Amino acid sequence: MSEPAERAGITIYVDADACPVKDEVYRVAARYGLHVTVVANSFLQIPREPWIERVIVGDGLDAADDWIAERAGPRAIVVTADVPLASRCVRAGASVLAPNGKAFTDASVGMALATRNLMQELREAGAITGGPKPFSARDRSAFLGALDRAVVRLRRAV
Repeated sequence: MSEPAERAGITIYVDADACPVKDEVYRVAARYGLHVTVVANSFLQIPREPWIERVIVGDGLDAADDWIAERAGPRAIVVTADVPLASRCVRAGASVLAPNGKAFTDASVGMALATRNLMQELREAGAITGGPKPFSARDRSAFLGALDRAVVRLRRAV
């Protein structure tokens, strides 16, 4: 690991069960010498690197979310598509990115949470709302750029 990253204590937490950008996280973390914690409800294969840690949480409904949210803070980058988890982590001061590269911020997370709740209510009422658009190469590229910018911003803040 690089010396500045170790001193900075920057950790990337990955809400990993359905995360399509784990390999991209590993690439960026290797470049900057960052620690990655991959959190899941079941066993996931990860590269055998001393800077990548696998955490398997219990089967509880929000066990992975709770584990990440309890550790998120100003020196953390959280990768998740889960809007309620993103909201909790933003409140804790973490940098939070969706797999498509969109940042959750104080300014955006409230609207994202309201939209998520509205869509859930529509689905529960029987409305057909469709699903998210398919994950694309453009999303992957946007994520790589956003993660790189988040790391650079946190390193400069040290």
